Amino acid sequence: MSAEFHHTNANTSEKLERDTYVELAPADALLEHRSASSVLSPPTSASPHLQEAIVHPGCPSGILALLSNRQPGSVSVSEAVTKMLVDMGVKYAFGVSGGGIAPLWSVLLHQIEVLHFRHETGAVFAAIESYFASGRPAVVLTTTGPGITNTLTGILGARWDGAKIILLSPSTSASQRGRWAFQETSAYTMSNIGFFNSGALFHYATTLEYADELPEISRRLAQGLARPGGFVAHLSIPRAIQSSFIETSLLPINPVHASPAASEATISECVKLLSEGSFAIWVGFGARGAAEAIRELAERTGAAVMCSPRGKGIFPEEHPQFVGVTGFGGHSSVLTYMREQRPLRVLVLGTRLSEFTSFWNAAMVPSRGFVHVDIDPEVPGVAYPSAETFSVQSDVGLFVTAVLERFPKRPSQPMAVTLPQPARNVVVPHTDGLVRPDVLMAAIQRVIVEGSDAVVLTEAGNSFAWGTHTLRFATPGRYRVSTGFAAMGHAVTGVLGAALAHNGKAVAIVGDGAMLMNSEVSTAVQYRIPAVWIVLNDARYNMCEQGMALQGFKGVESEFPISKTDFIMLARSMGADGIRVERESDVQAALEKAMASPVPFVVDVVIDPTRLAPIGARIEALISQVATESK
Repeated sequence: MSAEFHHTNANTSEKLERDTYVELAPADALLEHRSASSVLSPPTSASPHLQEAIVHPGCPSGILALLSNRQPGSVSVSEAVTKMLVDMGVKYAFGVSGGGIAPLWSVLLHQIEVLHFRHETGAVFAAIESYFASGRPAVVLTTTGPGITNTLTGILGARWDGAKIILLSPSTSASQRGRWAFQETSAYTMSNIGFFNSGALFHYATTLEYADELPEISRRLAQGLARPGGFVAHLSIPRAIQSSFIETSLLPINPVHASPAASEATISECVKLLSEGSFAIWVGFGARGAAEAIRELAERTGAAVMCSPRGKGIFPEEHPQFVGVTGFGGHSSVLTYMREQRPLRVLVLGTRLSEFTSFWNAAMVPSRGFVHVDIDPEVPGVAYPSAETFSVQSDVGLFVTAVLERFPKRPSQPMAVTLPQPARNVVVPHTDGLVRPDVLMAAIQRVIVEGSDAVVLTEAGNSFAWGTHTLRFATPGRYRVSTGFAAMGHAVTGVLGAALAHNGKAVAIVGDGAMLMNSEVSTAVQYRIPAVWIVLNDARYNMCEQGMALQGFKGVESEFPISKTDFIMLARSMGADGIRVERESDVQAALEKAMASPVPFVVDVVIDPTRLAPIGARIEALISQVATESK
């Protein structure tokens, strides 16, 4: 992390109330009194507040007795969990603290970067984006009760997006359960919510009731993190257990998970099917690690290439064989290609073909169906159950490499036919009037996409539509959007995790509704994270307004009570900087200032609310659902 936005974890402990210091004393004291045979390396330096707690006159005698009874060679559960996480590659933790998680939090912050957020949902979104920007699993920390339940939306977002996240939370200690403990978190109060069992929320969830369970928990977590695809886990540790001792050293676990690969017979059959006639390649987010091989396959075979919204940049969008983005915010050129130059088959790589990727449009089905490749064997065939589908369970990179070995290398030749490509409309800036979103996007393309290496996120709503439709990327990993759970507030908070893990600028293109809902500008200021928010300020939930109108509905109250919220005043009140843009001629200079700023920066753009976002395909899909269900 660069020095200009490196943060210190001392900020976290400084936010704790003085009466919490005694609560933190046991774990921090253990750090200072650990034996030479401890399985953890010594911490850098303990927080002065925590050191004060150890000698504070009010320090309970039980803590001193606990320290005096510590056996040589033992470590606290909090220390063992911290070492476990470090061994698994965790570098960042995001969360909101409280008394229930205090012992673990106070140990953890000495070994990894711990960021104290303003809301748990934002913390989870930041963890998700830090994972996608770095490939490292991330931790989310909460306290009991509402601290845990506040993570729900983010956890579902992590699960649907395929992130690798570990939620660490406390539960009420056994002796207090069922007795109306403060924020009681136990089977008495939260038995059927799904937080403490593996299932729809978590791939793996458990409560650590005894210290001796930790080696098995460590093994299961390591296995989950090593497997292909996402992994979302929850480890709940009662407050009393966090400060208990464990004598069994947790040795690093390096599970070997071979990525699934198709058999020789399967590869041969795929080559045969693809060689029978023209085929197109439909690229999804799961193919992001195979960009070079996919480009080679496309250029060797002349195949047209299209991508899902999350797959932008895996295949260069300016390439002559790229026909466009599919689904929400996508391009009509894709449907033109499928109708006028319909291929015999489509090779689907790493996408579920979900609603926002395909709208399940029958026009996207080729004449002989799909060859669908995914690491999840349950994905192929689900989106189009009536279409002919040859299913292949495989890592996309391994599959494409194997296929390339069997396709003959041919000299480059001019394409026999010209493929339709997305329209690139040039919009000339006006000298007066409100800023049109497409003019703003053109400037973002020049200044941010082409002029920097920043990660770009778009928020649920019209921002997602404009960004997906208009921006063009040439490399994978630079464009992030959530199309599964698609929670509003994901990008406005996730941008912090992206910037942190990217070790540089990250830009969130968001609506004013999302910015009002759940931004973490204050957190970015505290830790000097160089996040940039570009706010499409039209004083309303404009996707709701435009979408309702297009469907013939009226009366939705989408406008905000005070026209054009001044986000610059809000940003500066929290210590950030910003600029308000009301004319198209000022857009580029404002973006350049934002990208040069050493502090978190908000660009508040007053946009024309009447400019219709490219959401027509979504509206058509909604209307068709009504027609289908009414038959």
